[in-house]
Amino acid sequence: MMSGFSRSRAAGLLAGAVLLTTAACGSGSAETTASGSAQTSASGAKPEVVAAFYPLQWLTEQVGGSDVQLTTLTAPGVEPHDLELGVKQVSDIQNAALTVYIKGVQPAVDDAVAADTSFDAATAVTTLPAGEHAEEEAHAEEEGHAEEEHGHEEAGYDPHIWLDPSRLATVATKLGERLAAADAAHAQAYKDRAAKTAAALGTLDQEFTKGLTTCKAKTLVTAHEAFGYLADRYKLKQVGITLDPETEPSPARLSEVAKIAKAEGVTTIFTEALVSPKVAEVLASQVGAKTAVLDPLESKPSGDYLSAMRDNLKTLQTALGCTG
Repeated sequence: MMSGFSRSRAAGLLAGAVLLTTAACGSGSAETTASGSAQTSASGAKPEVVAAFYPLQWLTEQVGGSDVQLTTLTAPGVEPHDLELGVKQVSDIQNAALTVYIKGVQPAVDDAVAADTSFDAATAVTTLPAGEHAEEEAHAEEEGHAEEEHGHEEAGYDPHIWLDPSRLATVATKLGERLAAADAAHAQAYKDRAAKTAAALGTLDQEFTKGLTTCKAKTLVTAHEAFGYLADRYKLKQVGITLDPETEPSPARLSEVAKIAKAEGVTTIFTEALVSPKVAEVLASQVGAKTAVLDPLESKPSGDYLSAMRDNLKTLQTALGCTG
């Protein structure tokens, strides 16, 4: 059976073929798309903006406001890594004034975007390596012991930048600049909303800094390595069971994580809403820990980004014995 990443790669190739076919018919070349964006702005119509998945949707809603017509590629409740682009989604990307995405999360989107009408949010910040055991898994693949493809490794960095509010604030500022360039008529409004969004994210960052300063424990054992930026920002240590949610951990990796958890007195193994908790529950039973949901915010939560991150903070404070 084809893995989630393999399916996404195949979908990306199909998207490319659709784009080429459409261009051959004279209905949407890259040149036409670029000029069409300028015409949209000049005519006063709202520029079409595409967000790849939830955190970028939220950010674009905050910065774009009512001045853009926003489409999101990934439906609520769908694992972003599993996204397969349909013909309409390819058309949305092709006709957009701007597509906001993060390279390495969704290979199908990576293949479909055009450089002049896309914004890779990861280019706005300093990124981290793909994961603590990425080299180990890559070596296993080379030796024929693993069959999954890892988009994170292909990108060469950890793409989960939105889980650090301070980095996301930087992305907000850059997004404001990109939208202003695409729609000069509303340039100042985009920049003003970007500044307001960055300030709100700055406040959230301060709450995390204060709330996670006085914790008895500093180690996060997570279902997959999505929280590297959060750990980096707030001086925690992440130990992921797997590098990505599409991969089953090897017995050796489970044994290694169990040893770390016991040695460091871990009392909580973190699971996530869109991934089966089975492996985490087995590990928790082995080390005498409980499980709790830590949301990587890859899909829309019950509230919004800010409220979900604050819920994550409360979960972390309880699990790590924080007094701040």
